[in-house]
Amino acid sequence: MLHHSTSPMEETHRLRLRLHVLAILLTVAMVIPSISAGELCRESCGNIPVRYPLGIDDGCGSPYYRNMLICADNATLRLRTPSGTYPVAGADYSDPHLVVTDPSMWTCTRPFTAVHAAPFSLDTSTRFSLSPRNDYVFFDCDEARVIVAPRPASCERYPDRCDSACDSAGYLCRNLPGCRGALEEGNMTCCAYRPRAAESLRAMLQHCEAYTSVYWRAAGDKFPPYDQLPSYGVRVDFEIPVTTRCLQCQDKRRGDGGTCGFDPATRDFLCICDDGHNSTTDCADGQASGYHGSAGVIAASVVVSISAAIGIGGFVWYMRKIRPNKVVTCGVQSNENRFF
Repeated sequence: MLHHSTSPMEETHRLRLRLHVLAILLTVAMVIPSISAGELCRESCGNIPVRYPLGIDDGCGSPYYRNMLICADNATLRLRTPSGTYPVAGADYSDPHLVVTDPSMWTCTRPFTAVHAAPFSLDTSTRFSLSPRNDYVFFDCDEARVIVAPRPASCERYPDRCDSACDSAGYLCRNLPGCRGALEEGNMTCCAYRPRAAESLRAMLQHCEAYTSVYWRAAGDKFPPYDQLPSYGVRVDFEIPVTTRCLQCQDKRRGDGGTCGFDPATRDFLCICDDGHNSTTDCADGQASGYHGSAGVIAASVVVSISAAIGIGGFVWYMRKIRPNKVVTCGVQSNENRFF
């Protein structure tokens, strides 16, 4: 049997070519994770800003709010609650709260129709809470079950004694935002109600045709008691956990400043940096921790794994291709010319 022999020049050329390909594969394996990791925490959804402690990407923000917000079609921010998923109309981080809209609530933008739906509610085990600035208005209630009457004058002096009172002559019944006098025109009864718990809302809606929520928003150019204006929506307050690690991560004096996040697997704090590395402290040079591979966000881990697989696969391919072509002199490889 004839064997084709390879000249030393051809062997050298093949060796250089394979080393060049291997270098390219290893470079790709190192560069791709760095490019992708810095773009994992989206800072907005549509026109709503998303900042710490909130997050719409797993591993971003605080773990207390994990999976509570979603960005539908990369354009509409929505809040998940036990009663449904609701669009978020606004977010404020200086006075931490979200404004949520409930499509089942009646507003002046559409004709009144009876809507029997579960009222908006929150999971009390989360860091979200219904704001005390919310007022609830119920329409066409069963007067055999609900006492629809003007609120006693004594409630102004002792409001704690009248929390469960239904006031048919309340300010909101007379001045619904955007449609003052609409109730009289529609011959609708009104009950302005300020309950202590969401259970009261559910109980009221069992005996009323519809409801709406009005929150009192700050009007910065006015003076008390006219510094708040009513608007449709549900104000949901949230807490901002203040931790030393997060402050250090955001501190631009310790590098470029990072984004506070967490490792989805362990829920441990991570400082997510723009250059792609993650740290348990800050984004200063040389402060990276051992979290490079598990970036705290699933996507980074996937990119690292794929890139590493490409690099390792290229190296194994190179080793397998070059070993059979290695020139041996005595028919059996010796310790001097084998690789392992």
